[in-house]
Amino acid sequence: MRLMANPVLLRAAVVLFCATFAFLLGLLFIRLLRKSIAEEGDFSADASPSLETLPLHLYNTVIQQLKQQKHELQVQSKAEQHRARTRENFSQAVLSNLSCGVLVFGTNGLVKTSNPSAKAILGFASTTGMGAEDIFRGAVVSSARAAAAGVFPDETSDEPVSLADEISTVLREDSKRREVEAEYETPAGEKRFIAVTVSPVPSVDGGLLGVACLINDLSELERIRRQQELHGEISAEMALQLRTSLTTISGYAQQLANSRDPELARQLASDIAHEAAQLDRSIGGFLTEKRAAQGAAAGGPVD
Repeated sequence: MRLMANPVLLRAAVVLFCATFAFLLGLLFIRLLRKSIAEEGDFSADASPSLETLPLHLYNTVIQQLKQQKHELQVQSKAEQHRARTRENFSQAVLSNLSCGVLVFGTNGLVKTSNPSAKAILGFASTTGMGAEDIFRGAVVSSARAAAAGVFPDETSDEPVSLADEISTVLREDSKRREVEAEYETPAGEKRFIAVTVSPVPSVDGGLLGVACLINDLSELERIRRQQELHGEISAEMALQLRTSLTTISGYAQQLANSRDPELARQLASDIAHEAAQLDRSIGGFLTEKRAAQGAAAGGPVD
């Protein structure tokens, strides 16, 4: 009681009690705060579950959908590949069965594609990777035929234009289609006359993918044309010779009609017979050659 009556001790006891009570309240508050934080963490973990907590049937559903999509993509890919192979096979079949030759030059000036007819006409076993200069080797465009077709490769120069230059012009200058004819010699030395159509190959965006050349062998037609020209010249010469012979025979006949000398008459009659025999031989030989040429052109026997 004496201690409680001491104001200093009493004040100290009150302070100690208040401090102890505040300490206990602090501990209680901290514990409640930690519990609240722990509960919020558990709630967040429950709100966003990991993949391990997902149901098994959801896994199966996702896997089935992925497999279905993969299957559909594989089917589409196979269909596209099949269509591409079909188009390629169709193009190859068309090129292989064309009677005219086809050469396709790329932008680098080298052959990318050719068909069997082109190889047969040009006399090469393979033309892939070759340039126009290597293939045509200085073959010159026929200026007369080009002018007749309305194609003038170089109007400012009288220099002969090579077939390779025509292809290069279309490829480098992106000019329009050109149709030319040229005398060509195969690597084996065979002379041929070919017609070539040089056309640019445009891309979808308007650029140039290369140049396509269509080649036709006109050797037989050219041979027939030259034979006809030759026969025309021979016919003109024959007509002149016939006219000369007839004039000579007519002169002899007039002299014979006015002559009273038997010896001169016999000489004139002999000259007329000789001129007529020579004319018959010339005309007969010409007709025989003509029939032989016609029979050879028709492919039948000559009677």
